Amino acid sequence: METMRLRATGVLLLAMFIAWAAPLAGLAAAGQPVARFLDFPPRTEYVSHASFAWSAFIALSVPLLGAVALFASAIVRAKPAPAAASDSGRFPWWGWAALALIAAGWVLAWTEGMVPPGWRRHTFTPLWLGYVLAMNALAWRRTGRSPLTHRTAWFLSLFPVSAAFWWLFEHLNQFVSNWYYSGIHASGDWDYFLQATLPFSTVLPAVASTWAWLRGFPRLEALALPAVRGHASLAWLALLAGALALAGVGFRPEVLYPALWLGPLLVLCGLQHLLLGDSLLAPVARGDWRPLLQPALAALVCGFFWEFWNYGSLAKWHYSVPYVQRFHVFEMPLLGYAGYLPFGVVCALVMDLVARLVERGPLYLRSIA
Repeated sequence: METMRLRATGVLLLAMFIAWAAPLAGLAAAGQPVARFLDFPPRTEYVSHASFAWSAFIALSVPLLGAVALFASAIVRAKPAPAAASDSGRFPWWGWAALALIAAGWVLAWTEGMVPPGWRRHTFTPLWLGYVLAMNALAWRRTGRSPLTHRTAWFLSLFPVSAAFWWLFEHLNQFVSNWYYSGIHASGDWDYFLQATLPFSTVLPAVASTWAWLRGFPRLEALALPAVRGHASLAWLALLAGALALAGVGFRPEVLYPALWLGPLLVLCGLQHLLLGDSLLAPVARGDWRPLLQPALAALVCGFFWEFWNYGSLAKWHYSVPYVQRFHVFEMPLLGYAGYLPFGVVCALVMDLVARLVERGPLYLRSIA
C-alpha cells in the first residue's frame, strides 16, 4: 500500500511538472522569451485573437458531436437496475442550509448596492460551498450516501489539491489567453493569490459532488459501450502525445489552444498506467464506461452553473477564444463548453490519485460516495 501511495504521489508531481514545463519548451522552440511566463501568481490580460471562422467552428464541432453520439449510444444501451431505496428518505437539514447559502450568495453576487463592492467580489466561494453541500445533500437523499458524509477524509483532501490543480490551469492559460478576469482588486501578488486560491479550492469538490449525485440515477449508473482494450505501449504513446500537445500550447497557441484540455488528460492516463499499472479508465476494457462518461457529464453540469453565476457577478471572468468567439451562452462561446468534457475526466483522474493517497485504493473499485 505504501508503494501505491508513493507511486500516486509520483504521478501527481510528474504530471504537474510536465504540464508546467512542456508549454515553456514549446515557447522556447518558437523562439519566444519564457521569462514572463515564470512569474507567480500567473495573471492573464485580455488579448484580441483571430476573428470567428466558420471553417474552424465546423472542424471543432466534429469531436463534440462525436462525444455527444458516444454518450447517447451509452444511454440507449444502458440496462438500468431498479433504483435502490434511499436510507435517508428526505432532504437533510444541512442541504436546506446549503440552498439558503446559494440563494444568499447569488443575490449578493448579482445585486449592486446590497453590500459594499469589497464584499460582493468575494461571493464566489460561499456560493460554491453552498453548491458543493447541496449536491452532497441531493446525493444523500437519493442514495443514502454522499462523499462528504461517507468518504470525508478523501473529500476534504480535494480542496487543497483543487487549489494547486487550478493554479496549474492558470499557468497554462498564460500561453493561450483564452480567459481573463475583471472586477478584482488586489493590493499585490500575495493578496491576489489569497483571493484566487479560495475559489480555486472548490473546483474538484464541486465536480466530485455532482458526480456522486449523477450516480444516483439508474440509467447513468448503467452506462455501457463495447469494451476497448489496448496494448501497454499505448500508455507511452499517450504520455508522448500529451507532452507534445502541451508543448504545442506554447509553440502555436492560436491554433493549438484546445490542447490545454486534452494534453493533461493524455499525460495523466499515460503516467497512471506506466507507474501504477492501471488507471481510473481501466474499466473501459471491460465495457464499463462510467469512469469516463460520468465525470465528463458532471463537469458539464458544473460548467453550466459556473458560467451562469459568473454572468452577473462583479468579480468575473471573460473569454477571448480564437476562431469560435460567437453564439455565447452567458460569457462562454458555445463551443467552449466542449472543453468541460475532457476537463471532467482530468478531474476524475486527479481524484483517483488522491484516493490512492488518502484511502490507499483506486477510485474505480468503490463508489464515489
